[in-house]
Amino acid sequence: MPAAVQNRRTRIARTLVVACTGAALLGLPLIGATAASAATSSTTTAASTTLAGYPNNLDGWIRESLAIMSEKHIPGTYNGIYRNVMRESSGNPRAINLWDSNAAAGIPSKGLLQVIAPTFNTYHVAGTSFDIYDPVANITAACNYAAARYGSIDNVHGAY
Repeated sequence: MPAAVQNRRTRIARTLVVACTGAALLGLPLIGATAASAATSSTTTAASTTLAGYPNNLDGWIRESLAIMSEKHIPGTYNGIYRNVMRESSGNPRAINLWDSNAAAGIPSKGLLQVIAPTFNTYHVAGTSFDIYDPVANITAACNYAAARYGSIDNVHGAY
């Protein structure tokens, strides 16, 4: 085993020194972590949740949407939303369809659940962003539309 790896393994704790405003220094012991990974970890933690406290990922977006939907009495389940998101965008909140009939008409489907702007605007749910690419706003508006048209997003098993 190379000496550098041996030395890294034998160290039990490391100290990260952070220079703060006013030249104050703070030493933080980090067990089994390098300075770079510690800095990345704390930065990522702050950006890894939504303003509502949900994880900033597909699971969190669906859970936050379900909480809003519950307050607004919009039916739908995690599994119904997840199934449709995977079919429509593979979980990419920036997905855009530039080839179907909507796109040909100048109103491409956008976001996790591939909603066109007129539908998003009509079924937008108060308290969510007006940005069609916002994952929570897109899911919640699409579920509101699906509830009005099909009874629930759970009843949607194809393009809608």
